Amino acid sequence: MTTQWIKGVDLSSLYEEEGLGAKYFDSSFNESTRLKSNPSVPNIDPKTVPSEDVFTILSRYGINYLRLKLWNDPYDSNRRPYGAGTNDLATDLSLARRALKKGWGFLLNFHYSDFWADPGKQIPPKAWTDYSEEELLQAVYNYTKETLLTFQKEGAMPTMVQIGNEITNGLLWPLGKKPWPEEMAADPVAGEKQYERIARLVSSGIRAVREVDPSIQVMIHLDNGGNNAMYVDWFDHYQTYATEDFDILGMSYYPFWHGAMKDLVFNMADCLKRYHKDIVIDEVSMGFTMEDYASYEQLSPSKRKGYATKPHLVEGLEYPMTKEGQCAFMKDLMGHIASLKDGNNTLRGLGFFYWEPAWIPVPGCGWANDEALAYTKEKGPGGNEWANQALFDYDGHVLPALTTIRDFNPC
Repeated sequence: MTTQWIKGVDLSSLYEEEGLGAKYFDSSFNESTRLKSNPSVPNIDPKTVPSEDVFTILSRYGINYLRLKLWNDPYDSNRRPYGAGTNDLATDLSLARRALKKGWGFLLNFHYSDFWADPGKQIPPKAWTDYSEEELLQAVYNYTKETLLTFQKEGAMPTMVQIGNEITNGLLWPLGKKPWPEEMAADPVAGEKQYERIARLVSSGIRAVREVDPSIQVMIHLDNGGNNAMYVDWFDHYQTYATEDFDILGMSYYPFWHGAMKDLVFNMADCLKRYHKDIVIDEVSMGFTMEDYASYEQLSPSKRKGYATKPHLVEGLEYPMTKEGQCAFMKDLMGHIASLKDGNNTLRGLGFFYWEPAWIPVPGCGWANDEALAYTKEKGPGGNEWANQALFDYDGHVLPALTTIRDFNPC
């Protein structure tokens, strides 16, 4: 079990953001410093506040854990990067060092892909194309082990590892793809074989982690944290076929996609009761505005996707898309996680990772560029989908929700 309650962030896109000119500011900290040193000085103009390292700012607000996605080879054949952080080994090593210097924990998120892996796509790395099942099992084991040994050698060892990202529908398609209900109904034997492959692939990665360092906590991560039936189906099958156990059950929860807070609360409690694993909300965010940020991105309408929080998705949200709503959402979420305890009254809700809180809308930093779209065969367009859910405003200034996070005590 972790020794600290996790107040984590995924900053995978940070180097790209910084390279494109993103700056981060904490005017409230500068104001409080002024009041302590010389209260007679007039209030500080936020426009005059100097920028700071984002790790320094986030540490000030109690953030204590970094999550990073890892892509095998996020470049095309001409070595042009796919963007969205281009999280190869070198990039992640550099970011991990910055977090570890601050005393943070470090979660390494293996996507086992060259770009985004999620419930809608799990594309094998280009180097693994057309591998057989046995070759794929060996590749997962080798890559996981070799990567961790590199982090170990470089003095940037993760304290937690997740095997696959949002593997709700499996990983490394098509061999590791979860069968659809109609496929299970038509051929149950073939469907069960698919579940077995998923369990074998995940177990292969876990085995590599255990061999390198048994103290590293291992997470399995699905999306749609409000869908209890899906979690029960997935983890029941995993327990049937897996050869390796795991430590943490990770969930994504985005309220505009994944149901009401009560659905998440029920699912967390039920999964704890069924599987006796610690629970972490591995991805979460909440909007602070519905104001458009097109002027910041400087893209033509055909080149930008716009925010993910489409108006029809947020109409029925329990929390308004305001700064106050973001604060209320995070306060309630943290309270529900911290209330997860087992029969011995031991805390089993270990915390959360806020997804991309520093992904502000600087020109050029989007979720995919043309080279990436050619790899995934998606239509696009690119652009930043997440800026109105960050923990910094569009100009890079700290939002009040960070104070809410800082002030929350899980005990």
